[in-house]
Amino acid sequence: ERQLVESGGGLVQAGGSLRLSCAASGFRFDDYAIGWFRQAPGKEREGVSCITPGNGNTYYADSVKGRFTISSDDAKNTVSLQMNNLKPEDTAVYYCAAVSIIFFDPPTNVQEMNFSPGGYWGQGTQVTVSS
Repeated sequence: ERQLVESGGGLVQAGGSLRLSCAASGFRFDDYAIGWFRQAPGKEREGVSCITPGNGNTYYADSVKGRFTISSDDAKNTVSLQMNNLKPEDTAVYYCAAVSIIFFDPPTNVQEMNFSPGGYWGQGTQVTVSS
């Protein structure tokens, strides 16, 4: 069974940092693209960042470039999202998702990327940034 489990969310003050982790199981890491998405109350889900562990390519939404860093640990089948200089507008539920490389097109606009259909999703983790 393919499974994604997020961890690392929490409450932090503006300017602070958090590190999210996504532990994947049940599928071969290198054959998938792994992405982070977020959804704030009353807003649509948007893409934040993604990585293709097989070749190490990374992609970021403009709103997080220079502040967030995505990385993968292939030995542990884990993708992390280091979030620095957090802003109140980063408050959202953050989701990890995976989609087969077969269905993955490198996004020209990460904010609009979509891992559905065919993607696998975690349960989400809440990130709250206070001002």
